[in-house]
Amino acid sequence: MDHTLALALTFAVSAAIGLLVGIERERKPTAKAGLRTFALIAVLGTACAMVAQSLATPWLVPVGFAVVGLTLAGAQLADPATVAEDSGTTTVVAALLVYVLGALNFQGERTLAVALGIGITALLYFKTELEGVATRLTTTDIRSMLQFGAISAIVLPLLPDQGYGPYGVLNPFHIWLMVVLISGVSLAGYVAWRLTLEGKGLLLTGLLGGVISSTATTFAYARHARDATQTPSASLVVIQLANVAKLMRVFLLALVIAPKVLPLLLLTLLPAMVTSAPALWWHFSRADGAKGEDTDRLQNPTQLGTALLFAAFYALVLLAAAWLSEVVGSGGLFALSFVAGLTDVDAITLSSARLAEQGNISLAESATAITLAVAANMLFKAAVSVVVGGRIFGRLVAIAFALPLASIAGGLIALRALA
Repeated sequence: MDHTLALALTFAVSAAIGLLVGIERERKPTAKAGLRTFALIAVLGTACAMVAQSLATPWLVPVGFAVVGLTLAGAQLADPATVAEDSGTTTVVAALLVYVLGALNFQGERTLAVALGIGITALLYFKTELEGVATRLTTTDIRSMLQFGAISAIVLPLLPDQGYGPYGVLNPFHIWLMVVLISGVSLAGYVAWRLTLEGKGLLLTGLLGGVISSTATTFAYARHARDATQTPSASLVVIQLANVAKLMRVFLLALVIAPKVLPLLLLTLLPAMVTSAPALWWHFSRADGAKGEDTDRLQNPTQLGTALLFAAFYALVLLAAAWLSEVVGSGGLFALSFVAGLTDVDAITLSSARLAEQGNISLAESATAITLAVAANMLFKAAVSVVVGGRIFGRLVAIAFALPLASIAGGLIALRALA
């Protein structure tokens, strides 16, 4: 690309970053910097970086940073009406960050600069939602997240990254890394759940509940159906969506741990998502615009006790899967998958994907084990619906799960034929 054209593109990208952030700030009537100012600040950052490089004067970039900060701070202080406004401080900080992104863009980090610009805009735009974190997350939630974060950041790098025990499958670093992965996915759903406590629709309730714990969501909404705090159709919609979210979670874990297993899982499990649609649509149309109910069954997934229990269970499943696969063959692995999957699909998903990635089992065996765990988990949820929600509600859940389970059986037959 011609040097002049490349330079023009760099300045255009910087201006676009500034415009993006400036659009959000323009919505604030008290903000002293808006659309044009932010675009100019980003361009200034790029220009300062360019001149600093050309003249070998690296001090020019921090000087420009200080000038932007002092200018905006002075504009805020000069207007008594905005001194007490929190948006003034936020605007100054955002402008300084945009200046830095402009300079960063000139240094060849265009993708990073654009990504950070989008992230900054999102932080500014979702001010109201983010301010709800402090009030909607309990003290216990915050303490457990800080505790888990500290232990993960300090302990994880210190754990040995090598296999121990029979078959060398017990890798302390990998086991705890999987705990961090599972807890991180669940935590994202839990935070979203806490931030949307008021007025959640059934769709959001089911999907977020499934990300946190589809089994706990099933327990809760079977109870709602029994106590008539939700209609059977509304409860069934949430349970089905939680199951769909569980399938999406399985796909994500497989993609991270063993990407080669994912196409086979799509063959066996994607039809289950598709065939869930008819019953889901039928009951959603009869839910009469019901809203989701909150439940104390959805606990913070980063609690240390929960993390340690999952680590122990995952290590046990990993060891048992390797042993059964060698001693009994694939039949033993499949039996373990079905039994363990009744209450926890994650451990089987991670262990089977890990063993396939290491070459201890075939890709087809890994996909079959994970699929059997998912099927067992669906059967367990149907049983929970009968026991907790009553026979009539349990029958509705069984009917809704029948077609997805049949499609899973068909997927397993197709997988066996391909293998």
